[in-house]
Amino acid sequence: MEWLLVVVLVVEFMFVLVGVAFFTLLERKVLGYIQIRSGPNKVGLFGLVQPFADAVKLFAKSLVYVSMGNYAVFYISPGLMLGLMLSIWSVMPWVGGAFDFSWGVLYFLCVSSLGVYCLFGCGWASNSKYGLLGAMRGVAQTISYEVSLALILIGVGVLGLSYDLFVYGRMQSYIWFGLVALPLMVCWVVSVFAESNRSPFDFAEGESELVSGFNVEYSGALFAFLFMAEYGMMMMMSSMSVVMFFGGMDYFLLGLWVVMLFIWVRGSFPRYRYDSLMYLVWSSFLPLVMHWLLVVGGLLVLVMWAM
Repeated sequence: MEWLLVVVLVVEFMFVLVGVAFFTLLERKVLGYIQIRSGPNKVGLFGLVQPFADAVKLFAKSLVYVSMGNYAVFYISPGLMLGLMLSIWSVMPWVGGAFDFSWGVLYFLCVSSLGVYCLFGCGWASNSKYGLLGAMRGVAQTISYEVSLALILIGVGVLGLSYDLFVYGRMQSYIWFGLVALPLMVCWVVSVFAESNRSPFDFAEGESELVSGFNVEYSGALFAFLFMAEYGMMMMMSSMSVVMFFGGMDYFLLGLWVVMLFIWVRGSFPRYRYDSLMYLVWSSFLPLVMHWLLVVGGLLVLVMWAM
């Protein structure tokens, strides 16, 4: 059966990478309509081949050679970030999936937390002050919002009485957790934007003050790896949002709406202020989620005591 698991994983990874390609096309199309202009429409029918043309262009480019830097970390970090993104997809509760993680939420937290090391490695190893500043911003932002993400996942686990994502789908057959735990869902959505370093929280990639951010020295295939890892994580976070608050992966259209939310926010809102970003998680989200856990946990203890 081992070879069957390998085949399932390879097919899953291929679908994720193809999905990333068309996600970029969807984003460029939607941003074009938001800004009252045409998106990609020349390569292929309605521009459908544009992502593959961009991929060929990126992988055909030569790599930037850093004269003063840590070469091993510089060249390994993008591939490691892409590998972490692909490995985290194995936790998804697909129908007839290859894996059944009884502690899937903890696996998701552990693997997603490792991405911060790759991000810092990309910025530090390039020996660029712009890359280092972008990496430091991204690390501080990611670590801060991981606290709220972990507590939100614990809150959903309290509702589901499990850390198995398959159980969440069965328990939400009657009512969505998003209706029961609306404050948690709002905090989750904003935290996902910050965790993914996306607008309006894209401080690790600030063109106006950091040229490009932590990826300023990357080009060619290595830049493509970073690009695919970022968009793959956005798709992953969208899928996790559906699993946690709307009942599972059967709701494909709901996952697409979450993906559209990423694009809509990028085209509609300006960049947030960095100190306000940190104030938001430590002074607003963290107390709110902890109070919610205290109330719901207390109610569960009372119900169990009464039984």
